[in-house]
Amino acid sequence: MTHYRNATIDGLNIFYREAGDPALPPLLLLHGFPASSFMYRELIERLAHRFHVIAPDYPGFGHSDAPSVVEFSYTFDHLADVVEKFTEQLGLKRYGLYMQDFGGPVGFRLASRHPERVSFLVVQNANAYEEGLPDDFWGLARELWRDPSPANYARIREAAMSDAALEWNYIHGVKDAARINPDSWLLQRALLARPGNKDSMAALLHDYGRNLSHYPAWQAYFRQHQPPTLVVWGANDVIFPPSGAYPYQRDLRQIDFKLLDTGHFALEELGETIAAHIERFHDALRA
Repeated sequence: MTHYRNATIDGLNIFYREAGDPALPPLLLLHGFPASSFMYRELIERLAHRFHVIAPDYPGFGHSDAPSVVEFSYTFDHLADVVEKFTEQLGLKRYGLYMQDFGGPVGFRLASRHPERVSFLVVQNANAYEEGLPDDFWGLARELWRDPSPANYARIREAAMSDAALEWNYIHGVKDAARINPDSWLLQRALLARPGNKDSMAALLHDYGRNLSHYPAWQAYFRQHQPPTLVVWGANDVIFPPSGAYPYQRDLRQIDFKLLDTGHFALEELGETIAAHIERFHDALRA
C-alpha cells in the first residue's frame, strides 16, 4: 500500500509517496516536467515488494508547496538542494535513483555530489549528453536560453504548457493512445492553473540551458564511479530521442540498455515491462 506523506524542507511542505518495507533497498523516483510523483503511481505498487520506494514532488510540482518565483529560486541547483535535504531527513544513506526528464538534472546533481550514496541508476528519457538535444525540438528553448525576452518566454509557455502540449507529451510516440490515462494531463492542467505556477515552470525551462555546462562533470562521474545503470528509454520520444540514450554506453561499463517502443512518458504504456526490467537488473546486481 502506498502512503502519502509530507516533509518540511527549508520551510516548504514537500509531498511524497512511499511504499515498501523500509528494510528493503531504497529506490528514489525523480519525476519529469511538468509532471509529479503521480507519474510513478503504478510503478510504486509494482516495485513495493522489492524496494523501499519513495517519490517526492519538487517545489512547484504536484502536492508540494508552490511558492512564487519571487519567494523561491526555480533552478535545478535549488531543486537538487531540496531533494538532497529530503533524502537526508528521511535517513536515506544509500539508494537507487530512477530519473525521467527533469529528474535527470536533479538526480545527476545528487549522484555527482555524493557518489557514495548511489547504488544504481535507472535512466528513462533523461538527458546527460548534447547529442540528446536536437535543434528540431529544442530550437525554441535554445532561443530562450540565448535571449530570455518576454516574447521568448511567451513562446515557450505556449509551446510547453498549453492544454494541447500537455496532452501531446503523453500520447506522441505511443502504440495505442487509448491505453494512456488522460488523468495525467488533466492533473497537470489543474496544477499549472495555480497563480504563478506557469512562471515557475518557465523559469525552470530557462534554467535548463545551464544543465549543458554540467554535462562534462556528470559524464566524468559516470566514467570515474561506474554506477550500475539500467537505461529504459522510450525510443519514439521526440523530446529526448534515442540519440541521447546511446552515449551512456560510451561512459558506463556496467550498463543494461533497453529501447522501448513507446514515447516520452514510457511508464504510461509500458510500466509493467519497465518494472520487470528493474527487478531483473537488480537481481543481476545481487548475483
